[in-house]
Amino acid sequence: MGFDTDIGSYLESLRTQRMLSPHTLSNYGRDLGNLARFAAASGTSPGPEQVTHVQIRKLAAQLHAQGLSPRSIARQLSAWRGFFSWLAEQGRPLERNPVDGVKAPRRAKSLPKALSPDDAIRLVAQPMPGRDPEAVEQQCNRAMFELLYSSGLRVSELAGLDLRYVQQDGYRSLGWLDDQLSEVTVTGKGSKMRTVPVGTHAAQALGAWLQARPAVATAATPDHQCALFLNSRGRRITPAVVQKRIKAHARALGIPANVHPHVMRHSFASHVLQSSGDLRAVQEMLGHASIASTQVYTSLDFQRLAQVYDAAHPRAKKRNSED
Repeated sequence: MGFDTDIGSYLESLRTQRMLSPHTLSNYGRDLGNLARFAAASGTSPGPEQVTHVQIRKLAAQLHAQGLSPRSIARQLSAWRGFFSWLAEQGRPLERNPVDGVKAPRRAKSLPKALSPDDAIRLVAQPMPGRDPEAVEQQCNRAMFELLYSSGLRVSELAGLDLRYVQQDGYRSLGWLDDQLSEVTVTGKGSKMRTVPVGTHAAQALGAWLQARPAVATAATPDHQCALFLNSRGRRITPAVVQKRIKAHARALGIPANVHPHVMRHSFASHVLQSSGDLRAVQEMLGHASIASTQVYTSLDFQRLAQVYDAAHPRAKKRNSED
């Protein structure tokens, strides 16, 4: 049996047994077609049994050299691996699945997006245009946004904050605000607990929110009474609501970026690192287990320094004439 016949039988089994959509089947067919063409070009005889592990690695490398993304290569490897597994189930004489152990190249780690300091300050300091800045929801939003930028919290950590530490009736706080509004304690990834300072402006916004909070806290059920941030129905704010509110706020202010809570965390890290250069301190405040996770912000900082250098240094750029 040749490649084309085997591929056709495999796709038919996917259609009838796994009930895959025509679109998905088309993708499988295209990926397996790449494998068949490569086998033919490399002189492999008609059946797929002669395809080797080395050839699969070579094909993956060729696809990478042609500019195919790591995600697309991983998808093709998955399709090929499934095809050879199916052949083995049909009793075909395969010594091993030639795709096993072949991995797609790693995707380049993209730099986190961060707002400029001016945009970050405008986002947290200005109320929603056309809204009453003293409205309860506005007070809540400002406190949340200021705290995200002030302390670099993850949105789940922000939403999980309690007014104070609570341990009763089987409940124990995972995050809380201290009595002086000067720091928050949160539990991050890996159940790692950390305490982070709260800036002056964030503390002021939190103080204003705590004065406004009773207006919605009266509707809170006992299991939500201890939550720091509440929605209009007196329930603990959710990460999805925080994300929706900050995105709408940025859009209303005309900030040209896809703003979400993690952007504020990136902005916090980038701006603190730019000012202090203390990578270890930023690592601790972000709650990163490894310094490698924090080092990506040094790239952001270098980009900023490079821009300043290019703009300011008289010898940074080529000039049309000699000095």
